[in-house]
Amino acid sequence: MRFRTLPDPDHLPALDWRFVQEHPAVGLGPEDHMPRILLLYGSLRPRSYSRLATEEAARLLHLFGAEIRIFDPSDMPFPDQIAGDDHPAIHELREHAMWSEGMVWCSPERHGQITGLMKAPIDNLPLNMGGMRPTQGRTLAVMQVSGGSQSFNAVNTLRLLGRWMRRSAPAAPGVIHGTRCACFRPRVTARFPAGRCRQARRKAFRHGTR
Repeated sequence: MRFRTLPDPDHLPALDWRFVQEHPAVGLGPEDHMPRILLLYGSLRPRSYSRLATEEAARLLHLFGAEIRIFDPSDMPFPDQIAGDDHPAIHELREHAMWSEGMVWCSPERHGQITGLMKAPIDNLPLNMGGMRPTQGRTLAVMQVSGGSQSFNAVNTLRLLGRWMRRSAPAAPGVIHGTRCACFRPRVTARFPAGRCRQARRKAFRHGTR
């Protein structure tokens, strides 16, 4: 199974428990199973900050009552590289996509875009698979990790890909800036929707939301 085991699933030292609502979806729909979330990341570095951010998201989802799976992309082939897509990694990815009710995508930004490793599993998810649609209508959260950059290119690309694949993608995603140091200290940055006035941007900047 191409899963990463989530280390220390209950370890959330930076979480302010005053603002935590555990199991926030209780009462909003059928409760015959926990929400099923598949998480994808796009880096193979031994200490990958996009993987660390993905694992942190998985811990929060676990806290909120979701069943999570983190897919390991280490042997994911490129689209059309294998005849008939007959590769174990592709088969497993599609199986997990059908199992999931939502996904989290997290990519580093490299040369102003998502990585090829992030794009490969997305391209290996067809819009239609034997009459079933593995992506349509499923919730999607997107993140990017930048080594000090203030760009939103990667997260915008992930959002566009999600909408193209008929997913419920966020209108204004955030960005996690993680400096490449010995410790992982993410900083969430708000992204303003297009059309918001310059005055509102300045006000938000003064209050520290940027």
